[in-house]
Amino acid sequence: MLCNEGSLHHNQGDWKWRGDPTDIALLTLGYKLGLVREKMLGRHPLLYEISFEPELQYAATFHRVEDGTEVFVKGAPERVLAMCSFPKKERDSEHLSEKAASMAQRGFRVLALGRGKLAGHLAPGCSPSEPTGLHFLGFVGMIDPLRPDVAKAVAACRKAGIAVSMITGDHPDTALAIGRELGLARRPDQMLTGRELEKLSPMEMAGAVHTTRIFARVAPRQKLELVEAAQKSGYYVAVTGDGVNDAPALRQANIGVAMGRSGTDVAREAAELVITDDNFATIVAGVEEGRIAYDNVRKVIYLLVSTGAAEVILLGLAIVTGWPRVEPGEAILPLLPVQLLWLNLVTNGIQDVALAFEPGEPGVLQRPPRPPRERIFDRLMVQRTIVAALVMAGVSYAAFAWMIEMNGWPVEKARNSLLLLMVLFEIIHIGNCRSEKTSAFMISPLKSPVLLFGTILAFIVHLTAMHVPVLQGALRLEPVGWGPLICLAGLSLTILIAMEAHKWWWNRRQ
Repeated sequence: MLCNEGSLHHNQGDWKWRGDPTDIALLTLGYKLGLVREKMLGRHPLLYEISFEPELQYAATFHRVEDGTEVFVKGAPERVLAMCSFPKKERDSEHLSEKAASMAQRGFRVLALGRGKLAGHLAPGCSPSEPTGLHFLGFVGMIDPLRPDVAKAVAACRKAGIAVSMITGDHPDTALAIGRELGLARRPDQMLTGRELEKLSPMEMAGAVHTTRIFARVAPRQKLELVEAAQKSGYYVAVTGDGVNDAPALRQANIGVAMGRSGTDVAREAAELVITDDNFATIVAGVEEGRIAYDNVRKVIYLLVSTGAAEVILLGLAIVTGWPRVEPGEAILPLLPVQLLWLNLVTNGIQDVALAFEPGEPGVLQRPPRPPRERIFDRLMVQRTIVAALVMAGVSYAAFAWMIEMNGWPVEKARNSLLLLMVLFEIIHIGNCRSEKTSAFMISPLKSPVLLFGTILAFIVHLTAMHVPVLQGALRLEPVGWGPLICLAGLSLTILIAMEAHKWWWNRRQ
């Protein structure tokens, strides 16, 4: 009778449901007791309905019966008990309140049920007053057991620097019982109720957001106020919800997360993300994957910008200094345009893509969140990019000048060796890019098979180009002997030494 906000149907051996989870649970209980809502409505048509509102804390339906109108009420125990009449009002009400509290302390969400009759028939279009003098029917306890991985997920959030708060309309004892299982709170003084929130000023509410992790008997308006208070306090707020009343808070949050299976359409439309399995642990896994993805974006950008900057500095040095020269007054470019394109689009391009598949570093969830407005090019990124670019450009420029000025190599031969040196720099430097703080020697190349394969492939592609006539002619390449190759490989290690030194300095400073 009272479940107008949910529907449950048995069709071809399968159960279909839609709507409010509480009503669906009550409908399920009714089916188990042999009470089918549609059949009962056929005998006792619905005349009027008072939908559940957090401010009312109850819902009621009015039905036509043979001798008048009957009302059925469900709601918060303290609210429904106040509507009921007992032989010994105060003692009986107190005894039943203790029973409801006992159920709530065991983690049950408790609803009280009552029924009563109106004098005469309810006129069509007439709004009845609040029910009174009801006959108390009993309590219904519902529990959604915590999944085994939820407590671990909350603990993981705490280690990751994410503050988790529970905001619910349930009874305070129910909220505290669940909060204990989650490790959010242990004592009643670590929780605030909706009535207590009403007495707080905006400044006091902002303080409560910092210190309190459980808010019970909270109205939707207060949930929205808590989200706004957290945002004003500097938090980047994510809100989870599944009901219509959660929509304002979901929309206000920086990230609204709706439940895909049990959530309402209104909640899903108000949110930015929808969790298909309704599992809080999935959100934590998403946070971890997000951090890994952000790290990989930084790594790829660092590789691209540092190697690109090295090429720009190398060419800039040759143009500005006018050295090395083939003839007096005639400066030469270290690399031809086609060689730069080959370097960036082929050899470097293969490794960039492979680096994006780098697995997460250990302890990615143990470090604090980054500030929401932090730039990708933060102080560390800028410093490391400058150091890497200067080392690669400086060594390459000195090697190219030595080949021509000191060793008397032809320009084409020197360019060929310089291009190979730049490829080797990229191969070595990609090891530096795998972590901002961990030494490259501490990360096994086997940890990322995609990156290992991509690096080897890039080197093989360049070696192939040095021996295939068509590519030799297009790129002005030629094979290099073992002696020069070993010397160039030794020069490329300078970038590893420089980056290891910078990591050591940065970690010690931090």
